[in-house]
Amino acid sequence: MGRKIVLTGNYSASEAAALCRPDLIAAYPITPQSSVVEYLAGMVHNGKIDSNLVQVESEHSACSVVQGAVAAGGRVFTATSAQGLALMYEPYFRMSTLRFPMVMALATREMTSPETVWSGQQDAMSVREAGWIQVYCDSNQEIADMIIQGYKIAEHDQVLLPVNVCYDGFYSSHLTEGVDLPLQEEVDRFLPAVHFNHCVLDPENPFALDPLTPGPLLMKYRKSHLDAMEAALDVIEEVDKEFGDQFGRYYGGAISEYKTEDADVVILTIGGMTGTGMDAVDLAREQGVKAGLIKIRFARPFPARRIAKALAGKKAFAVIDRSVSFGWSTGPMYMETRAALADVDDKFAHFSVIGGLGGADIPLDRMLGTIKKLNEVKNEPGQKETEWYMTD
Repeated sequence: MGRKIVLTGNYSASEAAALCRPDLIAAYPITPQSSVVEYLAGMVHNGKIDSNLVQVESEHSACSVVQGAVAAGGRVFTATSAQGLALMYEPYFRMSTLRFPMVMALATREMTSPETVWSGQQDAMSVREAGWIQVYCDSNQEIADMIIQGYKIAEHDQVLLPVNVCYDGFYSSHLTEGVDLPLQEEVDRFLPAVHFNHCVLDPENPFALDPLTPGPLLMKYRKSHLDAMEAALDVIEEVDKEFGDQFGRYYGGAISEYKTEDADVVILTIGGMTGTGMDAVDLAREQGVKAGLIKIRFARPFPARRIAKALAGKKAFAVIDRSVSFGWSTGPMYMETRAALADVDDKFAHFSVIGGLGGADIPLDRMLGTIKKLNEVKNEPGQKETEWYMTD
């Protein structure tokens, strides 16, 4: 089923978004996201998709326009990166706290300064407390599939939250891979027409949207938002299974595991580095090291219980981040993994690894070296010094 086609990550996002029949698309070009909206604009112009395309003057406007369309009951799509994400932060935050379901592609990039347009995950990691669901992809196939799954998750009546489909700028956004693109009728069968109606603007029935809200009611909103995030963990698993049953591609839900069953040492990866990490695990196994890998697919909601379960019985782990936590001398996913382990992280040897900032490579030999280091310290529980993948 479907059709096999060679696509960049950005074009994979565009093709998948088109298959979801968005009523409205609005985006402003920014490197390395630009070709997402350019490709969609071409599809609208050529009549390939029946969507309204709004040309806006900034990312703030793009997010505001799609927000209005969701409030009117439409399905929408946009995309951005880095400084564009920063510029849209006001309506971006409002999108989640008003519980407006949508999908936004995020070709992740370093934040300025020093000035750079190259790959990194600092932009996405910096907004992970803005109330959006965040999924990180490691292949162009996964980008396409998670755009489609993203709408199913976002529009679920127990969730009703926006979804960021994140993938590494340039490494994924601009490089090509073979993608099995579903047919329109297949996506229509998987993804129903827009059905949410918790907040639909109607000129015949006017009401105040987002009025000044007193504390007691705001507390209720925040609590329901967090409850929806928790509910999303189960919905993510359900949607992954339903998608796999129909299309034959299962991703494991909120995390995926590789050779962890009998592993002593485990590396945790996120995004496009995962394939290299799997190769490193294979090489380590050939050298007698019982290594495994956990891919963190969703950073929000954070799959704490699944990670804790996957690490149970292991001796050592390292989390490889493509971003930094400015509050700690570590990567952010490392600190969240430690939090997931609560009071038992002192039973493991563990450390943070930071690499790939500003487009720097994350080499196979460095990841293999991390696994070897874990094997050396696996019988010495406690936190070790942060490892940096520096290059000359």
